[in-house]
Amino acid sequence: MSRLNPYVVLLTVIATLGGLLFGYDTAVINGAVDSLKAYFIDPRFTDLTNAAQANDANSLLGFVVSSALIGCILGGLIGGWVSTHVGRKRGLIVAALLFLISALGASAPEFPFAPIGHGGPGYMANFVVYRILGGIGVGLASMLSPMYIAEIAPPRVRGNLVAWNQFAIIFGMLVIYFVNFGISKSGSGDVWLNSIGWRYMFLSGSVPAGLFLILLFFVPETPRYLMLRGNERGARAVLAKLVTKEESEHEISEIRASLSEHHSGGLFSFGVPVILIGILLSVFQQFVGINVVLYYATDIFKGMGLTTNASLFQTIIVGAVNLTFTVVAIVTVDRFGRRPLQIIGALVMAVSMLALGTEFWLGGKGVTALICMLVYTAGFAVSWGPVTWVLLSEIFPNQIRGKAMALAVAMQWIANYLVSWTFPILDKNPYLVDHFKHGFAYWIYGVMGILAALFMGKMVPETKGHSLEQMEALWLGTGAKAAPAK
Repeated sequence: MSRLNPYVVLLTVIATLGGLLFGYDTAVINGAVDSLKAYFIDPRFTDLTNAAQANDANSLLGFVVSSALIGCILGGLIGGWVSTHVGRKRGLIVAALLFLISALGASAPEFPFAPIGHGGPGYMANFVVYRILGGIGVGLASMLSPMYIAEIAPPRVRGNLVAWNQFAIIFGMLVIYFVNFGISKSGSGDVWLNSIGWRYMFLSGSVPAGLFLILLFFVPETPRYLMLRGNERGARAVLAKLVTKEESEHEISEIRASLSEHHSGGLFSFGVPVILIGILLSVFQQFVGINVVLYYATDIFKGMGLTTNASLFQTIIVGAVNLTFTVVAIVTVDRFGRRPLQIIGALVMAVSMLALGTEFWLGGKGVTALICMLVYTAGFAVSWGPVTWVLLSEIFPNQIRGKAMALAVAMQWIANYLVSWTFPILDKNPYLVDHFKHGFAYWIYGVMGILAALFMGKMVPETKGHSLEQMEALWLGTGAKAAPAK
């Protein structure tokens, strides 16, 4: 790592701003939920003490809060087309523009149709549209940022550098938690927060989005995309800044060979297994239950008998553990390999979730439950959080990387939605609560952890130290014993 080209580091840092905005945009809503309810939802209903109206109001609030997820799925689905026809760099520019438009628009959904603060519930649809646009940006960035880093990084440190993107996502979440907290404390109470303060929360995203947009104009397109578009001269010019002349010639010849050996470029032109593995990596990353912890941690801690303030504090601890162990993954992913980290992490998560479910079932909600949550978070952060993105950026051949990764990312967002939607059902169902005392959902996530470990052990090849072209040769059946790249 000490000999790593500073230019590669600079490009990686710029690309990870897409990950930071991913975390920032998805987490900003947490601080504004009550304000959105007061501004957009409550005025639509005359009697919220009425059970039917209350249910309608909660359903509408859920739609408004989760509207960005619709955009995330759309962004994932179109990401393949964007990466192939628009490019990795220009695709990130599109994502940055969407982040910026979303931040500005969501903060003032009435503009220019009504004075800011006088629009009320009539402009809820505008707000939803802006959040969907931001979600499309998240979906694009969640795919394009790790892809860009993987295609400009040397094989020996590629896992390390791609894992920086996951660190940026978590860091973006922590940043907006503190920004939201600072904004809420700077006003004169809930009335100010519900009328003005929530706008500043969304508007704050325009700062990193604007910075990301400006910096992207100074980064090059990736060599592999340039070669894919027939621009070998441009690819050589970029590689000359990234690696030595000898390494550049070697990479050019490998890329050229990979593009000439397979011409169809169809999604399944390298076989079904590589596509299936990509989809299952994405689905298992969500089915182990991580977003239950990220989205519902405060409610879970409240269910343990903690006060709201104590629950919020415990949530910050969970975030700190997540960030800390992501750093551990960054340091170890190119040393120990992808498969060992994924298998160990899946087993740690499985044991933690099974223990947490049992703790709830036995009626205990104390220190043991908190420890289970923290160990689970550490297990995810050191493995399936960052390493899944590393694997997704590495396993797909050059010609289908855009389309295949787009499908995997879209499935990841769909799985995210399914887990987030079903957890309250599993956790609050009267029959399940009566028989399992809130433990049932966690047992399911524990079983998913075991299945994820078996999947990694049986189906996923190790990608550590191999060039992207060597991985392509593996799927063609000609590179199973390919030597790791230097």
